[in-house]
Amino acid sequence: MTRPRRGDEGEGAGRVARLDDITRGLGENCRTRLVKEASCGSTLGAMSRLSDMSVARVYPLYVQKVERKGRTQAELDQVIQWLTGFGRNDLERHLTSGSTFSEFFADAHLNENAPLITGVICGIRVEDIADPLDQKVRYLDKLVDELAKGKAMEKVLRS
Repeated sequence: MTRPRRGDEGEGAGRVARLDDITRGLGENCRTRLVKEASCGSTLGAMSRLSDMSVARVYPLYVQKVERKGRTQAELDQVIQWLTGFGRNDLERHLTSGSTFSEFFADAHLNENAPLITGVICGIRVEDIADPLDQKVRYLDKLVDELAKGKAMEKVLRS
């Protein structure tokens, strides 16, 4: 199977087409979910690459996202600290040392209310993600999304 030209169907179309071949014979619900995941770039190895990604590389993107929506970096830090149990110094240390998400969450003490974080990120229910690290990263993504969407801090922090 040839990959579509870049301008034809979008960059993710090749992944989706290959995934169609792989998932042939699966139930429709399973196929639909896997195709959605591939379209978001979060399946067939993409999610496992999260473990090697630097938190410092993603953090400025989180800051931009929340500030664009009228929230502050301090609020973002509060959300991260709630999820991970880090103090400000711990968070700074991870950002300056270039910790990967794997190292970041290995050092974290996940909030006991983290399993209350539910919903869909990129077509995937966060509560259904099997890999613990990927689920923690998606918990963080979900919290950042909620903050950016203007949810009250008490609701974002599951208080």
